[in-house]
Amino acid sequence: MTIPSLPAAYQEAVTAMLGPAEAEAFLASYAAPRAYGLRLNTLKINPASTAASKLAELFDFRPVPWCGTGYYYEESTRPGKHPYHAAGLYYIQEPSAMSAVELLDPQPGQTVLDLAAAPGGKTTQIAAKMAGQGLLISNEIHPQRARILAENVERLGIRNAVVTQAAPPALSARFPLAFDRIMLDAPCSGEGMFRKDPEAIREWSQESVELCAARQWDILQDAVAMLKPGGRLAYSTCTFNRRENEDTIARLLTEYSFLRLIVEKRIWPHREQGEGHYVALIERDHVEMSGTMDPNSAGRQRERERGRAGRVGRSGPAERNAVAALDSFRAWAADELPSLTLPAGGTPLLFGEALYLLSASDGLALTAEHLTGLKVPRAGLHLGDVRKGRFEPAHALAMALGAAEAAPRLWTLGEDSPLAAAYLRGETLEVPASLRGWHLVTLACGDGQYPLGWGKASSGQLKNHLPKGLRH
Repeated sequence: MTIPSLPAAYQEAVTAMLGPAEAEAFLASYAAPRAYGLRLNTLKINPASTAASKLAELFDFRPVPWCGTGYYYEESTRPGKHPYHAAGLYYIQEPSAMSAVELLDPQPGQTVLDLAAAPGGKTTQIAAKMAGQGLLISNEIHPQRARILAENVERLGIRNAVVTQAAPPALSARFPLAFDRIMLDAPCSGEGMFRKDPEAIREWSQESVELCAARQWDILQDAVAMLKPGGRLAYSTCTFNRRENEDTIARLLTEYSFLRLIVEKRIWPHREQGEGHYVALIERDHVEMSGTMDPNSAGRQRERERGRAGRVGRSGPAERNAVAALDSFRAWAADELPSLTLPAGGTPLLFGEALYLLSASDGLALTAEHLTGLKVPRAGLHLGDVRKGRFEPAHALAMALGAAEAAPRLWTLGEDSPLAAAYLRGETLEVPASLRGWHLVTLACGDGQYPLGWGKASSGQLKNHLPKGLRH
């Protein structure tokens, strides 16, 4: 394998940073094979279970040193094509990128923001660490990428995440000093993408580095505005230059005296197995000195100027309709899912026929008022739709359920059954004539049963309710 053609200015910058000998080893790494990785989704699967052992054998796992649920796998095993991927048992993620959330270390019950979240690697890692407790807001400004983010949140069965599609200033105006943890995987010049994406090489220039650094600085200021006293911010990039990494963090610490650096970490592809990553962990002082510059003032001013007229959360009828829809869901669940218990403290929200449940954290009870004026691809857990007096469960609810919560309404397909592929193609399945009503279609793996979606049984057939956009 030959070393790709890299820009001369890039090679010079790397040499100046690493020195000639190590730069040679670094540049030579571009000719080496890529490392492939995935993380087990602990919202669904216990790493000590027989199901995890089966996956380890199936995909030839080797542990990622900096992530306890991360594993290298052999490319030839193609876990992204397996039905277990559709069941949300794991998330395919570049191994170096797993380091940032490990340093951030979000906890159950906290209020957490993933500010530039698509396609969802760090969001799903954060959600696993939160274990379904607390509130996670995952934001992505680009519409198509926000849709992919919402799909990954759904596939991994995350109950306590809200997906927003907003510019950072719009969020900082609504959520000043709101978050215990903020993850900012900043848009960058993508030098860590060179080995797997030749287009990233063609797009690189010193001017693009400067443009990225300027954009990162703008986003960081909004992130600081949303960080609680005592809260922690992880800033990461998949690029190698100091301008977008150490220099940006040095500027941040100079500008905001109430911030302190806890640790900086780099993963280099010639030293470790991975494409490379930079992360800095920052903490905001618990008590800030009087007279310290307030980074939230601009956001509050924008909020005052915009006003709060017409906010959904102030509509009495809207609130009553949402509560009535939740009552319809509870009545349906009493018959179909008697073992299901919804999380306490959630707020129902109705978008047309679609019923969502907004989660709450120890510090923030999210309401419709917080979201008014924002584009929200996923307003919490989509429970289902209320249609002409009947309730139809959502695919998101299926993916968020555990087998015990759906028992006895389970239809389980064997580990090696071709029926799993048939279901994922959208086909109707044959079932005993005695089977009636909604059933959670699950896929066996080791000692567990893991949801693929809903089916509705009648007259010896299980009608497939997998959304058409997910069929393959």
